This record gives sequence, C-alpha cells and structure tokens, in this order.
Amino acid sequence: MRKFPAALVILGLATVGLAGCSLPGSSDCSPSASDAELLELVQVGESAGEVDFYTPFHTEESSSATVEEGDGETAITRDEQIVGLDITMVSGETGEELPPLVEGGAFLGSLAPLTQVMPTWSEALECASAGSRVVIAMAPEDIDPEIASALGLAPDESVIAVVGVDQVFLAAADGADQFNTGSGLPSVVRAPDGRPGVVVPDAAAPDEVVVQTIKKGDGPVVAADSSVVAHTLSVSWSDGEVVSNTWEQQPELIQMGEDPALTEALEGQTVGSQVMVIVPGEGDAAGTATIKVIDILGILQTAS
Repeated sequence: MRKFPAALVILGLATVGLAGCSLPGSSDCSPSASDAELLELVQVGESAGEVDFYTPFHTEESSSATVEEGDGETAITRDEQIVGLDITMVSGETGEELPPLVEGGAFLGSLAPLTQVMPTWSEALECASAGSRVVIAMAPEDIDPEIASALGLAPDESVIAVVGVDQVFLAAADGADQFNTGSGLPSVVRAPDGRPGVVVPDAAAPDEVVVQTIKKGDGPVVAADSSVVAHTLSVSWSDGEVVSNTWEQQPELIQMGEDPALTEALEGQTVGSQVMVIVPGEGDAAGTATIKVIDILGILQTAS
C-alpha cells in the first residue's frame, strides 16, 4: 500500500468539497463488465507507467477493464468517497505519457472532482478496492475540454489511463448498532445514506466528557498517533443548532494528540465505528456542551 506524504494529504483533502452521485452500497456492489478486448489491445506491466499498445489508438466509445482485482475490505461505492490513486495517463496518438493530473501522479481526495471532468471513471472504478488496477480507454468526448487542453491533447485524441487503487475510505460508518444506557443524553438518528442527526433532550448538559459508541466497526484500531479520516457533525446542546457539519462539505483529517478530548474518545475505537462525544463548555460556555457525532472512515497511511 502506498503511503502518502503529509503535504499531499493536506492538498488532497482540501479538494474534496464537490459532491458526487451515489452508487450502490458495498453489500450490493456489482462492478461493470470488464472489456476483454481492451486487455488484448493494451498491455499493462506490473510497474506504474508500463503501458504498451499500437499507435495511433483511437476510440469513439470509452471502455474499461480490470487488470488486477483488489483485496481491500472497502470498495468504491460513491463518488464522494476519499480514495488514494496512482494515475498514469498516456496519449493514444503517440503512446507517450501525459503530464500528471496531480504532482507525482498520486491522488488523494474525493473521487468526485475526477469523475466530474472524466465521467466514465465513475463506472470504471465502481467496486474497486485497495490493490485494484484498472485500465480506461477514454474517447475524446468523455474528457472535459479544459482537462484536454491542460494535457495538450488534440480535439480528436483518445487517452489510455491506468489507475491503481491504493486506499479507499468508507463513505459512512458501517459498524453494528450498539446498545447504550444513560438517561438524559442525546439520541442519534441516521438518514438512509448514513448521515446522522441529533435529538437533544430537554435536560441539563453533562459537566464531564461523555463518550458513547453508537456503531461498532470491525476495522483497524485507532492509535494514539493515528491520522483519522472522519465525518463529524457538531451540534450545540443549548439550542440544537448545527455548529459544523463535514457531511455538507468533505471529511476531515483528525490528527490524534491535537485535541485531548477527541484523542481520549477515539483512541481504541475501530474504523467503521460511529462515536458520540459530548464536550462540556468552558468559561462563558459553562453549563452547556457540544455534541459531536464522528464517523470513523479510515486511518490514513502517511509516509514516515
């Protein structure tokens, strides 16, 4: 698995604000049929950038084929999921490698910005998981004109892309519902796509940090130094108003150790879990609290 440097992590997560269309859930994930003829026309080597085919290559209809099946537990099921990709793009006219879409060819962010300018990628990468490699033959009409211009493509030029999937993060917590005791605490409700809401009780806010595991995932354990990719909904106890909500923008990167309350609440939790953390106010905010519902989507594998 490729580990992404911190600078790229920050850059990638800053680009995930665009929302994409939803694909079927992972339990119902059925990838599109792989184009066997494409695999005969385009030979993909084991190393990144090893692509061989007769030039000029031109296609009027985009297609894709799976070069290697991944063995990751999380599949790409929605365009808005955070993914780590290795991308090699080659001119169909010359067979030469094109300038990378991102520095070094390693992309980390929401899939949505890519599928908005190259819509066939949504279907091509559907159900792919970590370890997958997919070859995509792109017709000129399926490449955004601005992207085509940035790559230096002629108006009728086709492109061959080889996409390696390094990391796939959950779209929402997918763990098992947990029974929690404790009267006078908020209730968490969820929309069909997993987005949470909070029902605030008519009761006094606690004066100590409260942590409840709402859903228990079976993924890797969050450590004291982990970089956690998560969706977070924050609600004010006093008036029930939303303070912040990453579901309306993009998942956030929680660096363990920076926020003592969150670090204590999340350490030992597992990927796929949904955790409610109630943080009492201090100073002028004493007597109230902030309710945080955190969906743990994955642990970022960063370079040392």
